[in-house]
Amino acid sequence: VQLQASGGGLVQAGGSLRLSCAASGRTISSYAVGWFRQAPGKEREFVSTILWSGDTTYYADSVKGRFTISRDNAKNTVYLQMNSLKPEDTAVYYCAADRYPNSYYRVTDFGSWGQGTLVTVSS
Repeated sequence: VQLQASGGGLVQAGGSLRLSCAASGRTISSYAVGWFRQAPGKEREFVSTILWSGDTTYYADSVKGRFTISRDNAKNTVYLQMNSLKPEDTAVYYCAADRYPNSYYRVTDFGSWGQGTLVTVSS
């Protein structure tokens, strides 16, 4: 499956953005999809994952209550709604997919990756 992340941009602290991860080549309903982020000088880290049906979601503690992951299998797209953004949310955000990841949070468990979209939150 090929993934295309979009929706990043510059926003003030407290603002909102919605990221999209559009899939092509395969039906995304067959995949668990995760969002990860990488800030300058830091390792890529888990943000959120949604499983195949969309009924099960996981969030990093740092974004719980502020971010919401969802999927529209008819549009072959997964979204990440980000509210109450903080400067520490600044990073390149990547979406990733795998049919059967061993975990919902390990970078190495996801086999397909999009190119990343930059989110910058100003204070």
